[in-house]
Amino acid sequence: MKRSGGNRMIKWGGGILAFIGAGHLTVGLLASSSYVGDWFSLRLWGHWWEDTTMAMSFWANPAGFGLPLALIGVLVVWLDRNGIVPPAFLAWTVLAWAVLCALLVEPTPAPVVVIAAAVLLRGIYSATGAKIEVPEAVS
Repeated sequence: MKRSGGNRMIKWGGGILAFIGAGHLTVGLLASSSYVGDWFSLRLWGHWWEDTTMAMSFWANPAGFGLPLALIGVLVVWLDRNGIVPPAFLAWTVLAWAVLCALLVEPTPAPVVVIAAAVLLRGIYSATGAKIEVPEAVS
């Protein structure tokens, strides 16, 4: 749905998602910088599934959630700047995923992602004039 002007809640929700994603990727890559050479020398080939520090740091950082979350946040901000309301399913998916992460893993920035997804969801429904309703399960 296209609209004129921006929505502050959508902009803030997307900005927070981009910040958390970029921060996770940056901190993770800095913390695992000693393994970057191993990744680019293809030492993970045939060993990506092993429980080694090199493999775990790869899956937690460049192959983890940081880059996709940052891209979702940047996309949301771009959509808002262009007067396009992001689809509600995007916010619902990020919200469900963040709640699951917050319940399963500590410490994690997932509670902040939950807040950002809720702000984004509120902004989407505010921009469209629809009521917030939890989507029914697909059967």
